[in-house]
Formats: sequence, structure tokens, C-alpha cells
Amino acid sequence: MKEFIKVTEQSSNYRHLEKMTVLEMLTNMNREDQGVPTAVEKAIPEIEKIVQVIIDKLLAGGRLFYIGAGTSGRLGILDASEIPPTYGMPYGVVIGIIAGGEKAIQHAVENAEDNGEQGFIDLEKHGVCEKDVVIGLASSGTTPYVIGALKACSEKNIVTGCIVCNPGSPLAEVSDFPIELIVGPEFVTGSTRMKSGTAQKLVLNMISTSVMILIGRVEDNNMVNMLLTNNKLVDRGTKMVMEKTGLQDYEKAKNLLLNYGSVKKAVQSLAK
Repeated sequence: MKEFIKVTEQSSNYRHLEKMTVLEMLTNMNREDQGVPTAVEKAIPEIEKIVQVIIDKLLAGGRLFYIGAGTSGRLGILDASEIPPTYGMPYGVVIGIIAGGEKAIQHAVENAEDNGEQGFIDLEKHGVCEKDVVIGLASSGTTPYVIGALKACSEKNIVTGCIVCNPGSPLAEVSDFPIELIVGPEFVTGSTRMKSGTAQKLVLNMISTSVMILIGRVEDNNMVNMLLTNNKLVDRGTKMVMEKTGLQDYEKAKNLLLNYGSVKKAVQSLAK
């Protein structure tokens, strides 16, 4: 059996943090953060593999699930919740699940991550099936809630992936497409909301953004399907309509946008 080294729990490279000046503290945190993009870069081949699978599944009517606990779970919920307003995707196509339920988004729920059976139970509430992809999020790679969920998925032929920050973790071993982001010890020992969380957020951005682009939710470099939920987005959308159609009248373009509800539909209306 391969040796498992829990890098995320190793002692910080710095001692006596409380004795540092604010400038020293900020400088040292920033120095640590600079290694995160390099760790992500090394994982790009693995990220590419799961992106291709997700695209195929979504185009065939499947969904993408993120499941995690603590910081990792919250990051999954954040990414999932931003997909409908940013890309106009229906709610329920990308779903974030956290150990302990909605309460755990803002409050720690005691022992929620230690329940190895609850993860798949929570997935079943959404009718998870072979059409879907489930990505487990756990910096340590040892969270029972997530490991149990992915094991159960594998038994039911559901494609799985994971995003972890330790090499050779138990979670990676039960994942079809493991992504390992080895960022090293945290500035505050064991505080994986720092570098590990940052690395996971970067990869979640990469996965969901590339998937949305490649299933047709972006044209050129524009969010043509975004929901018009505030004045800033209406203004941005109006300018997109003007650029794509050649309309010179701002108010006419704005009315067209609001009438059709999205840049894409407004532009298509003039092409008919």
C-alpha cells in the first residue's frame, strides 16, 4: 500500500506568527500563496480529463455535483450557485452539497463530515444517477462523508472525480479522475481555508468556466446568456447587443435586451 503523507497537516514554514508585524505577516502569507498557481498548473492534464467527461455528460442531459465538507463544501456551493446567473443555466444542473446541509454553509455542524454514509444519502435526494458526474472536495482527502459518497457512486457506475491537496489520499484512490493540488503546509498549521482552499477555488473556476464555454454558454468572450439581475448587467448586456448587431441607439438596444431576456436571444431576434 502506497504511503500517505498528509502535507496539509504539516507544521507551517513559519514560527511565532503572533510576534510578526502586520507587514511581515502579510508578506509571508503572500509569499506562500505564490506557489498555488504552480501547483494548479501541474494538475492541468488531470483537470482536462474530467472537463471532457463533464461536457459529454451535460450535453447528454446529465448534471455536475460537487460534494464536500467545511471550506471545501462551501467552495463547491459557491461555484454551483454562480452558474445560473453567470451563464443562464437552469438551476439544478450544477449542484453543490455540503456535509451538514444548509446550516453548515455558515456554521460548523458537529461531526457532519465524519458520517461515511450520509454523503450518498444527500446525493440520492437529488436523484443522482449514471448520467451525472460527482466531484468530491476535501483538502485532506480523508473526509469520510466524501469518501463514502464517491465509493457508493462508483458502485452504481456514476463517474467520480476529486480535488484534494495531499498526494495519494484515500479519496483519490476511490475517484475515477483525481486532481491533486500539492500546495504544501499552510501559513497557519492545518488551516486549509488558506492555500488549499485557494487552489480548490482556482480549479473549480477552471472546470465550470471551461465546461460552460464548451457547451455553448459563451460566445466570443461574452456571457451572452447571463441573467439580467441588476443595472450593471443590463448595461453590459445592452452594450453587447449594440456591438453584435450594429445598433447605435442605446435605449433601443436596452429595450430589445429586456424584452428577450438575454443578449443571445436579443441578437437572434434581429437575425430572423
